[in-house]
Amino acid sequence: MYVIVIGGGQVGYFLTRDLLDRGEEVTLVEKDGARAEWLEGQLGSCVMRGDGDEMAFLATTGIERADAVLAVTGDDEDNLVALQLAKKHFNVKHTIARVNNPSNVQIFKALGVDEAVSATEVLLGALETKISENEGR
Repeated sequence: MYVIVIGGGQVGYFLTRDLLDRGEEVTLVEKDGARAEWLEGQLGSCVMRGDGDEMAFLATTGIERADAVLAVTGDDEDNLVALQLAKKHFNVKHTIARVNNPSNVQIFKALGVDEAVSATEVLLGALETKISENEGR
């Protein structure tokens, strides 16, 4: 499986590291030069420096053969643009977004992103499950 991860912050770093450990082919896209250099020192040649929400740059990543693109930057707008490009211009089958503002989840889905994950919603769901379990005792 070939996966492109856009955003080399903590989430992107650990996600890429784990995918590589599983034997997957991964390209990690990071636009900050210093951060990209550090990531390359940690992860190797899978790191590309560039802007994941620019069509011309994405075309250099092999995106047309990607099985999935995950956008995990800290900016919802960047994540949305990157995944819309992946889906509409490069026909990527699976697009997954990290959504920082939970109110944007439905917008992402309405605009064609396959999966929009809000850490806030995931944590609230876990809390509600735990509270329900404890109340049932």
